[in-house]
Amino acid sequence: MMGDRQKTQLPPSLGDFLRKSNPWWEGKPAEPVPVFRRAALRSVKRRLENGIAPIVALRGPRRVGKTTIQEQVIHELLAEEGFDGKRIFRVQFDEIESEPGVSIEGITNVILTLCFWYENNILGCTFTEAALDGKRAYIFLDEVQNLHLWSGQLKALVDHFNVRVLITGSSALRIEMGRESLAGRIATLDLGTLSLREIAELRGHGIIPPLMPDNGIAELMKVEFWKQAVAHGRSHEEARDLAFADFSERGGYPESLVNFDMPWPEMAEYLNETVVRRVLQHDMSFDRTLGPLDHRQLEEVFRLACTYAGQTPGPTTFVKVISQALKTNVDAERTLAHLEFLDRSLLLRLVPSLTTRTRGRKAGPKICLCDHALRASWLQEVVPLVPDELERHPHLSDIGGHIAESIVGYYLGSIIGLGLDHYPVRGPSDPEIDFILTIGAMRIPLEVKYRRTIDPHRDTAGLRAFMKRPIYNATFGILVTMLDDVEIPDPRIVALPLSSLLLIA
Repeated sequence: MMGDRQKTQLPPSLGDFLRKSNPWWEGKPAEPVPVFRRAALRSVKRRLENGIAPIVALRGPRRVGKTTIQEQVIHELLAEEGFDGKRIFRVQFDEIESEPGVSIEGITNVILTLCFWYENNILGCTFTEAALDGKRAYIFLDEVQNLHLWSGQLKALVDHFNVRVLITGSSALRIEMGRESLAGRIATLDLGTLSLREIAELRGHGIIPPLMPDNGIAELMKVEFWKQAVAHGRSHEEARDLAFADFSERGGYPESLVNFDMPWPEMAEYLNETVVRRVLQHDMSFDRTLGPLDHRQLEEVFRLACTYAGQTPGPTTFVKVISQALKTNVDAERTLAHLEFLDRSLLLRLVPSLTTRTRGRKAGPKICLCDHALRASWLQEVVPLVPDELERHPHLSDIGGHIAESIVGYYLGSIIGLGLDHYPVRGPSDPEIDFILTIGAMRIPLEVKYRRTIDPHRDTAGLRAFMKRPIYNATFGILVTMLDDVEIPDPRIVALPLSSLLLIA
């Protein structure tokens, strides 16, 4: 696969395109990048420069800003750290495909061929020589997932040469499929839609610092941390509430918030076309056991996932409704395969049920969407989350509660190192718990009660029952509420509004 590096040649049109795409090779400025920085930028840059793995993969649902982060990393290396531009090689494979007269067709091992051309014609020395001289090359590959044998080529590159690589792609699923052959060589970071803190900054409402420090998951094990989260939200109440109102109305997709004045029907169609349909129609996959997945069934599964966001409908419900919609028999195993496809695409997260030695048959997963705006756009049903707005639409209260639960599940599931399950009902003395957080041997029960009126006894019954069982090692519980002013007399239970929960990380 390595070939003769010294004789690597490219078609002149492709070489000219690469030079134009990397203007810093000639000391020219790149295109301006957005001033707003996502919180993930710091983690991406740190791992790229100093991480154990030579490859960093940035995954996420479509249109959440992965390419923008790649551009901003390059900008910071050049403008803030004074890198020699010739140390940076960027290839945007989707732009090659759309550029008239430029093609990679017919080139064997595209990634290696382009990298060796760059080594010979731009870097001016071998990758190893550059690294030994303290000038290691950085390679940025965007939309790499569609290339034939891309992961094998990257494996050969980093196994033989001292380079650092950042890859991004619009198909989280295809990036995930390539990770298997890169074990030990790749660090994967998942990028979701904008957090509430990021919305506050982007929309000019204020800067809200995270409560949890980097790699500070151990803080979640302390009840004092959750009490601080209550105070943290109140101390940033104005910015928090303004950001939450924007989040309620438009969700967390960057373009939806940057283009806030665009009428919602237009933005909804944009999200459907550029996010949902791109996954459902272009990222279609193959299940190793069941074979090709069915496009029509996948659309029905996603529609039902939106309908049952924040709930655990189980395969029987899906099979019945989809069979009626498609006027054909579908089976539970294939339905679950379609749900798992959507989970791997990061459009949703399937939160499993908690199992222990004492528990019986495992229940189905809880469905948590990556962003409630996709539910609003796909089902054409806008459900407000702001308390006053939801009060004006009382018929949407139950749905609003489920959406709040979906938001909590996806948000907590994105915290690295945190185990997340749901706890299905087992009987009068063992009621359902919305989520169980697991850190090491400790478990923290969390209930979502997204309504104005809270009964301090009835609405905490599940939390207290769970904490009674020594097997779970649960010393306190969390009650996620709609409002700030909830008081629970049990000192083991912390009442925390949803808007403040979304500020912790």
